[in-house]
Amino acid sequence: MKYLLLLILIGIAIYYAMKWQKPKHQSSGNPYSNPESTNQNTAQSDTGPYQQAGGTSKSKSGGGYGKWIGGGLGWAFGGPIGGLLGFVFGSMFDGSSITRPTGGGPGSGDFVASLLVLTAAVMKVDGKVTRSELEFVKRFLVNNFGPQRASEYVSMLGEIVKKEFNVSEMSLQIKQYMDYSSRLMLLQYLFGVAMSDGKAGTEEIGLINTIASYLGINRPDYDSIKAMFIKDTDSAYKILEIDSSASNEEVKKAYRELAKKYHPDKVAHLGEEVKKSAEEKIMQLNAAYDSIKAKRGMV
Repeated sequence: MKYLLLLILIGIAIYYAMKWQKPKHQSSGNPYSNPESTNQNTAQSDTGPYQQAGGTSKSKSGGGYGKWIGGGLGWAFGGPIGGLLGFVFGSMFDGSSITRPTGGGPGSGDFVASLLVLTAAVMKVDGKVTRSELEFVKRFLVNNFGPQRASEYVSMLGEIVKKEFNVSEMSLQIKQYMDYSSRLMLLQYLFGVAMSDGKAGTEEIGLINTIASYLGINRPDYDSIKAMFIKDTDSAYKILEIDSSASNEEVKKAYRELAKKYHPDKVAHLGEEVKKSAEEKIMQLNAAYDSIKAKRGMV
């Protein structure tokens, strides 16, 4: 909700800035339009997945001041993430494509803002943005927010990917205002992005590890979520956050505690798709628990 209100404020400020500095001879029908670039707006380039899926035209209005106004206001009121989103939002005003994070429930706007920023970091860390990554993100957004908002968010993500930003600053800010259960779901989502093409590169895993550290995710929780996506001989034990030498009682206790920690109701306020991700984690816990019980002959 914080970033929703912030972007509304930025939008109002940019609107009046554009209105005040618009030449008098310019048509007043659309405060964001530029008659000299009307023909340019009808053609969209197709240089990558973002241009195809949610690209915006490159026409400018107001001399491109919107992004600087937005970035300045965003940083002043919303820290590093607010500054980046304000800059992006202002850029989209300059290009006549207006969007803002709104969400599926209280707090979901902040979750989406965080998700978009960290998604962009993971997607571009290996120097390329793949179609499978984009499709994974689109499915998540469509399922959680519907096609229209998903399209807006994909457009915003495309702008964020083009920007340079400090991931550690962003992650530390997220840690300050987001509850731990939501941060766990954010981490699980990032692994899903990295594994969307069937494998995760060392750069992606390294960055997710760094993000998890700044988010304040403890090592057992990190290893548990990672083991959901990257399997090895001890994956079942890692998912339950225990060592293979744990006793049967310790196995049972670990399962009960994690079932409470990852209960889907703890993230229900973030939307149905996030809740489904939590349910997936419970399914993985159940599978790991059943696997260990079968190997040990536990009742």
